[in-house]
Amino acid sequence: MKRFVFAGALALAAGGQALAADLPPPMAPPPRAPATYVPAPVPIFSWSGIYIGVNGGYAFGTSDDSVGGGTLKANGFLLGGTVGGNYQFGNFVVGIEGDGDWSNLDGTSTTTCVGCETKSTWLATVRGRAGYAWDRVLFYGTAGGAFGNVQSGPISGPFNSATQAGWTAGAGVEAAFAPNWTAKVEYLYVDFSGLSCSGDGVITGCGTGNSVTLTENLVRAGVNYKFSW
Repeated sequence: MKRFVFAGALALAAGGQALAADLPPPMAPPPRAPATYVPAPVPIFSWSGIYIGVNGGYAFGTSDDSVGGGTLKANGFLLGGTVGGNYQFGNFVVGIEGDGDWSNLDGTSTTTCVGCETKSTWLATVRGRAGYAWDRVLFYGTAGGAFGNVQSGPISGPFNSATQAGWTAGAGVEAAFAPNWTAKVEYLYVDFSGLSCSGDGVITGCGTGNSVTLTENLVRAGVNYKFSW
């Protein structure tokens, strides 16, 4: 009896192996689809932060003489530094900016003013700014106080010289070209109050009691570095 059972077990084992050999090999899993490429989102530029920079440009304007009744044209270049700060809420940006520029603004007249000269050697402004930003481009208006050296007198001197206070207003556009770098172009109008002369009165219109005004039109470009907020 035991022999029959053992023989049957062997037969079943042999049949199972044969049946397994006849079965097709297991199917390999289907290959995975390649991962969908999702580009990294471009970060939205923020105008909030403190910045420093450099600026330079060209100034042209007029100087009026209260005694001689003459008007002379003055022009020259400017170069200096800038410091400021912005705060952005939504698309609106507000801030404050100050700058100080060396200037070689100069103008002379030998007609109505009978030999007068007006010039300015430096200019500084402190202004508020407000504008609207389209991501990396900011359009803004600006206004505030202006301070500068105004000199007036006979051609080649001696000059009456004083630090004058006035006002300024203008507009500009600024664009970010790197994560912390921006470039701008702006226009400013500057109006200084009259410089009271105390000269010897030898030259008509440049003597004691005279008042000389100066207005300037500035066209400047600048580059700023913004510190992360």
